[in-house]
Amino acid sequence: MVRRWNLHTVCESAACPNRQDCYSQGRLTFMILGNICTRNCSFCGVASGRPLAPDPGEAERLCQAVGELGLEHVVVTSVCRDDLPDGGAAEFARNIELLRDYSRGIGVEVLIPDFRGSLAALERVVAARPDVLNHNVETVPRLYPAVRPQAKYLRSLEVLRRARSMDGELITKSGLILGLGESEVEVKSVMGDLRSADCDAITLGQYLRPSVRHHQVVRYLTCEEFARYELIAADMGFLGIASGPLVRSSFNAAGLQREVCLNRDKGCSVAVSVEHGGPSVA
Repeated sequence: MVRRWNLHTVCESAACPNRQDCYSQGRLTFMILGNICTRNCSFCGVASGRPLAPDPGEAERLCQAVGELGLEHVVVTSVCRDDLPDGGAAEFARNIELLRDYSRGIGVEVLIPDFRGSLAALERVVAARPDVLNHNVETVPRLYPAVRPQAKYLRSLEVLRRARSMDGELITKSGLILGLGESEVEVKSVMGDLRSADCDAITLGQYLRPSVRHHQVVRYLTCEEFARYELIAADMGFLGIASGPLVRSSFNAAGLQREVCLNRDKGCSVAVSVEHGGPSVA
């Protein structure tokens, strides 16, 4: 189906270890604006280089694919497009708006890049009213030069902080990949920074090396460590948490959204209960 509609998924382009499980259930995370990224993060399996111009028919084909799959919650991400004036924000907004026109009741989640810190680009996406806005900090600040050389930690935090200030009802979400050489103290500090930015939901998963050319796996965390991070996140006030070895950014995406909404209504900070290391669901 993905090939027939000439679409891309981060599931395949980033070599997600849960792809077979999700595909067998008709679940996936769409990746717009092509499959070539203008950045070269050392942890990511997506190809980097010079991308093609945006495809004007991509958003319509994505909606058709959503209809064929019967999806009720759609996750849309993209490669980084630093070559575009708005970083691809207009295409994100267009996809959100077309999905809303397609089905008024559909859940729409976007996993966005940092748009190089452009507030106008972020405002364009938020104005389209996604249900969930995800932007991953990925790792701890000390490792940014080696892991995310073209990104800035404080800029990523600002994306989340600004998005929340633009729309108080918007669910914000971020994620960390662990095993790159970070310490527990550093992870806790990042989690605290995310809560200070009023981030609602967090995902924590084990880094798996896409190839020998990528950043090495420094350590494999135990399931007990992931369980401890889940408890720490709950104590910090995250309303939705997915923590386990195979958790990825779109892990149980619809479920995390429901739990955040439920816990907001309750006015409390209750963590999502997930099976540690279970398959990713987009």
